[in-house]
Amino acid sequence: MDALLTPEFRAFSARLGQDPLRVQGPGGNTSIKSDDVMWIKASGTELADAEQKPIFVAVNRNAAKAEATGAGDGSCKDTVLDPANTLRPSIETTFHAALDWPVVAHTHSIATLVHAISTEGRVAAKQKLAGFPAIFVPYAKPGLPLTRQILARATPQTQVVVLQNHGLICCGNTVAETADMMDEVESLLAMPERPRLDTPDGPRHEGFERIAESWMAFDGRVAELALAASYYPDHVVFLGPGLPKADHDDRPPVVFAPGEGVYLRDGATSSQRAMIRCLSDCLGRLPEDWSAEPIGQAAEAELLNWDAEKYRQALAARG
Repeated sequence: MDALLTPEFRAFSARLGQDPLRVQGPGGNTSIKSDDVMWIKASGTELADAEQKPIFVAVNRNAAKAEATGAGDGSCKDTVLDPANTLRPSIETTFHAALDWPVVAHTHSIATLVHAISTEGRVAAKQKLAGFPAIFVPYAKPGLPLTRQILARATPQTQVVVLQNHGLICCGNTVAETADMMDEVESLLAMPERPRLDTPDGPRHEGFERIAESWMAFDGRVAELALAASYYPDHVVFLGPGLPKADHDDRPPVVFAPGEGVYLRDGATSSQRAMIRCLSDCLGRLPEDWSAEPIGQAAEAELLNWDAEKYRQALAARG
């Protein structure tokens, strides 16, 4: 059964996970399937570890596919083939199972996010990907809601899925085909970093590290966007909704002080550090004439009160 987990598939998964412009911390997932068996990254694990750690879990693909259409709660916990395996399948197992391609890869690609959080960016992405079997899916909560939005638009030919305010999915018959497809999409959507203002020294705060992403606090437009809202799910999961300007009793992992700097709390997890870099990488590539649309307070509340994401946070915090 584990013969599906080839060195090529593991290497592809690790390559994605080790590139912060494609995956941040425990974000993203890959899967490989044959007949009724599908291996998928487990929730809370990191693709970067694909060649060193047992991050994949085998599920009954047909049972997981059935959950995508209502036969279950969408968690796919009951589809795990090895009862001794205590890891949960990714919260996005249902769309991996439902997409009829042997290899599926999902990333939180910075190049894609820059386009996917912006009305103008989505128009540009459709033009850039006009020659691809691509679909564009509106924002939905990860898990079953997102799977249903994908399935409502996907055809048997669909190999590229751009997820509004979320990321990218690429599919193929082989690892090589999927990797090549994803590399082509990344190349077409790649956006240059805009020139950054010089960042003067700022005050230090006990219990916090002033981090390299402090440049954002000195760029008026970027600061306004960073403080306004959240633009994709993992920001909410690991940093909370938006960003605070000052520390408070809830001990936020990041404080964004305009004109002073961006501060990461001592003891912050690697996932939290990765997510503030993600915001910097994304907003630092957003063109001046493109808008940025947040996911909204209702979507933030759904993510904050979601048991599946609390589980993923707890596992990620161990790393």
